[in-house]
Amino acid sequence: MSQPIKIGIVGVGKIVRDQHLPALAKDQDYRLIAAASRHGKVDDIPNFPTIESMLDAVPELEAVSLCMPPQFRYDAARTALMAKKHVFLEKPPGATVSEVENLKALAAQNGVSLFASWHSRYAPAVEAARAFLNSTRIKSAAINWKEDVRRWHPNQEWIWAPGGFGVFDPGINALSIATHILPAMFITSAVLDFPENRASPVAARVTFRTSNGLPVTMDLDWLQTGPQSWDILADTDKGAMVLSGGGSKLAIDGRVVHDEPETEYPMLYRRFAEIVRAGTSDVDLAPLQHVADAFMLGKRNVVEAFFD
Repeated sequence: MSQPIKIGIVGVGKIVRDQHLPALAKDQDYRLIAAASRHGKVDDIPNFPTIESMLDAVPELEAVSLCMPPQFRYDAARTALMAKKHVFLEKPPGATVSEVENLKALAAQNGVSLFASWHSRYAPAVEAARAFLNSTRIKSAAINWKEDVRRWHPNQEWIWAPGGFGVFDPGINALSIATHILPAMFITSAVLDFPENRASPVAARVTFRTSNGLPVTMDLDWLQTGPQSWDILADTDKGAMVLSGGGSKLAIDGRVVHDEPETEYPMLYRRFAEIVRAGTSDVDLAPLQHVADAFMLGKRNVVEAFFD
């Protein structure tokens, strides 16, 4: 068996505690040996205030997992790549498409791996949905992604700042699945609802057409109360497909055909280990490009002020 990859984690917040640390603790491909964060700490390993101080103090690090807000990720990723460390990017991989394109080039120049970790793409029913759609003729599709920001991102002001994505922070999860299971899509129109006291949208309605002319709609809402909705639907010549629960359950004409427990982050780290050992990168920019296109083509609609 190969020696564990010595990894450090940067940005110790909710997603790290909920997902990254448990996944790393169970994965024999890794040994977590350091962390860097302005506020959070990880028990039983050295902690540092910045990625620079961590890299200086722990030169044996081979890889870093970057989990800070996207507005700050480019500089940290560039620092790590220039130090010849493999880099795992939490989603979204950066604040702009051009930033991540530059990181891809830097990874290649320095002979290290870069991974854009679209976690929803690794939900348990996604591959089954992809196989089903590849076996049928799609007539239309719809994405309904509605959740409560107050539940999932309490007191996280960065998501409302420029570059924070707003409702496209969860919406990009839907796009990471849609771009994997549907034909190539292009945005034709969008309406983005901006609270009058925020710089990022709280809801969006987007229309696409696929490369072969099929209609796809997307409805995003970040003020959904009660049950949360993370669904992708398709009308096909083999029946109505519903991929629900963020990609965890697949039903055809109301009959559940795939339903397994979620293992997204363990699978992400498994994939990262694969590309590190193969000396390759895995950076798909399609979901991020769609967000950029929505902001470019979208009509801005100002709505009532939002308060946490």
